[in-house]
Amino acid sequence: MRNIELLMPAGNLEKLKYAVKYGADAVYLGVVDFSLRAMRKGEIITLENLKSAVDLAHKLGAKAYLTLNIFAFNSDIKHLEQCMEILKDANPDAVLVSDFGILRLLKKYMPDTEIHVSTQTNILNYECVKFWQDMGATRVVLARELSIPEIAEIKRQVPGMEVECFIHGSQCVSFSGRCLLSDYFTNGERKANSGNCSQPCRWSYKLVEETRPGQYYEINQDEHGSHILSPKDLCLVKHLKDMIDAGVDSFKVEGRTKSLYYVSAVAKTYRAAIDEILKDPNADMEKYFIELKKVGNRGYTTGFALGENKPDSYSYDISKGLAGADFLFEFRDKKKYSDVVFDSDRAYDVYFVKVKNKVLLNDEVEIITPDEQFVAKIVEILDEKGISQDLANTNADVYLRFDRAPVDSEVALARTIGVKEHVY
Repeated sequence: MRNIELLMPAGNLEKLKYAVKYGADAVYLGVVDFSLRAMRKGEIITLENLKSAVDLAHKLGAKAYLTLNIFAFNSDIKHLEQCMEILKDANPDAVLVSDFGILRLLKKYMPDTEIHVSTQTNILNYECVKFWQDMGATRVVLARELSIPEIAEIKRQVPGMEVECFIHGSQCVSFSGRCLLSDYFTNGERKANSGNCSQPCRWSYKLVEETRPGQYYEINQDEHGSHILSPKDLCLVKHLKDMIDAGVDSFKVEGRTKSLYYVSAVAKTYRAAIDEILKDPNADMEKYFIELKKVGNRGYTTGFALGENKPDSYSYDISKGLAGADFLFEFRDKKKYSDVVFDSDRAYDVYFVKVKNKVLLNDEVEIITPDEQFVAKIVEILDEKGISQDLANTNADVYLRFDRAPVDSEVALARTIGVKEHVY
């Protein structure tokens, strides 16, 4: 049986841990200055803790791929060369590149490290893949503009090259992500291909006619304008079998700037879907598609995978992803009730949680862990001093007791039950 890799984003050290715990075989991570995603929250991955991040992935049994896929100017090359010993010492399993200059530095300083070629290089044909193979690459990330039959043809022509394809997440309106809109709209302060895109494709636009300055015209009937450049999110869970049959070696999920909940829930869903389809090629993937509706999305599309990119692949009325389920809280610790309420001799467990969205006493919630997924009722809420409460507000740190608790709460999360249907 072929080994199909699930590759998840690791925007910071906490997300790296959750991604692997929830089923990732590998993670991709970037450091400030050399990555196409500029992280702002959590314990971000820097040159100082890069080795710790890679070591953590390895300790958890996963591979770690370092992204050095910016379009590099002279100043970037000089800075990178000064950092090469740090990168080499971190010992990533592979490095993702899109720039020939960076590739040359890697071959000079890290000749034994595998090279993966970024989707930013617009790989659309097998001759291009052969070129990168000649350059010493072991894997290519194919352009999202390819159909599944075109992917299969590439794999037939170059069977010795690993093929990685995006399977889920946000899409860029520009060809393989080569965009200058952010550069222009921010006067060069937020460069898309240097990891700091302001996402102007998600903005709302109206038209103004040249001879009528100040008179704005709606592009459609939405009173808020039109998101004419904003693609829906990619979701190919229903086409896993076709992509496996096409020879895809690694399924990649977009989202280094997405939430901890997003990374965990998506990893859990695709892990289960991949495992099931490998056991039963005729398995119905609909239940996994429903699960993926529970995380933030702008509506889902198959993009170019089926050989077409229809007008309904764009989310004309929204720009921010809407989740079908609300992330309620993450588990932080477990204690005995008597350790929280000191005058009590009750022996049952309570769970210290970080609240993300308000919860009430007697609310039913869906708890997920890497191995479980079930509905539980909140039967008690205690503040940090052990005093009973009727609710826990957003951002509160509280203790909760449930009528059913997870077997392993280390990376457990909770969300609302079912799927809220949004009108996209």
